[in-house]
Amino acid sequence: MQILGIDVGGSGIKGAIVDTSTGDLITEKFRLKTPKPAKPEKVAKKIKQLVEHFNWKGKVGAGFPTPLAHGKCMSGGNLHPDWKGVDVNDLFSKTTGLDFTVINDADAAAEAEMHFGAGKGKKGLVAVITLGTGIGSGLFFNGSLIPNTELGHTTYKNEAFEKYAADSIRKKEDLSYAKWGKRLHKYFKHIELILSPDLFIIGGGASSKMHKFKDQIDIETPIITAENKNEAGIIGAAMGAYDGIK
Repeated sequence: MQILGIDVGGSGIKGAIVDTSTGDLITEKFRLKTPKPAKPEKVAKKIKQLVEHFNWKGKVGAGFPTPLAHGKCMSGGNLHPDWKGVDVNDLFSKTTGLDFTVINDADAAAEAEMHFGAGKGKKGLVAVITLGTGIGSGLFFNGSLIPNTELGHTTYKNEAFEKYAADSIRKKEDLSYAKWGKRLHKYFKHIELILSPDLFIIGGGASSKMHKFKDQIDIETPIITAENKNEAGIIGAAMGAYDGIK
């Protein structure tokens, strides 16, 4: 099945038509700048422009950078406070006249990893953790997404864990990989305690350096590196829409 996948970010909105049987992009990626300020109506107009670029009339999946509950924003994320309470599915559908499935952007990236990356065929409870500006999470049971987890927002010393252990914090505080690894140990130990997952998959920009900090993480749960398929956000957004109609 072919589905238009869209990845909405704080700086750019990009999309392509995806072959959901292979995870391949079957068109060139098209990118537009995220409007400033990124208010709902302005972003929706960009989404319509992107859809029209592909002359697309079918199903659309979108990864969106806010916490979501049944397609509704729980906060403005890194876009704009006006997004809080907005039903993104409804807004994008009304603006384009098409059927949208909107999922959290971390869930979208994890979808791509589970279908076409290191998570392919993995059963049980799998947590895909992305280490970047924040700590994103995608949680799967027997290959099916448990949506809208925010495991980077579990707390440590009365603050979100991502304020202590994200890759951006390593850079900001100029931490060695060994010191950062000890912080990650605390994080993964905590998540292991509350979830008892069968597998962790670490993604995000830091995953390519995992050999520098993995030895500091001493937990029972196996940890493997994400394969980070190119354009994971677009591919995962399309797969989120596909999973919703299988």
